[in-house]
Amino acid sequence: MRFMMLMIPGGYESAAPGTMPDAGAVAAMMKYNEALQQAGVLISCEGLHPPSVGARVRFDTGKPVVRDGPFAEAKEVLGGYWMIKVNSRDDAIAWAQRCPAGANEVIEIRQVQEFDDFPADVQTAAAGFRDMQTNKAS
Repeated sequence: MRFMMLMIPGGYESAAPGTMPDAGAVAAMMKYNEALQQAGVLISCEGLHPPSVGARVRFDTGKPVVRDGPFAEAKEVLGGYWMIKVNSRDDAIAWAQRCPAGANEVIEIRQVQEFDDFPADVQTAAAGFRDMQTNKAS
């Protein structure tokens, strides 16, 4: 099973462009990332720049409207993520609990929807894309 662990750092919604974590926090996080890698569960991980340098594309009117960050209505934003492959939700939770996160940080755990999770009609609608992904990987 694949799970995405989403890092939600408190206050990051209003962080200025160029805001970076301190070196000590990064060093602790790199040890954690190495543990995930050595255990063979890490698929990928990335940190994200603050929303002040991001953009959102909304479709409220049916047409795309672009808004540059920061986003006043945002209360929680992503600071980064890990994609892991483990045997269960409990395993994903156990890995999240090992993270050297700070007191103002939250990790949300979400299971990735696999192709076989979908009903037959959805699988049929997505079959062409799945075939493209399969061919790309070979």
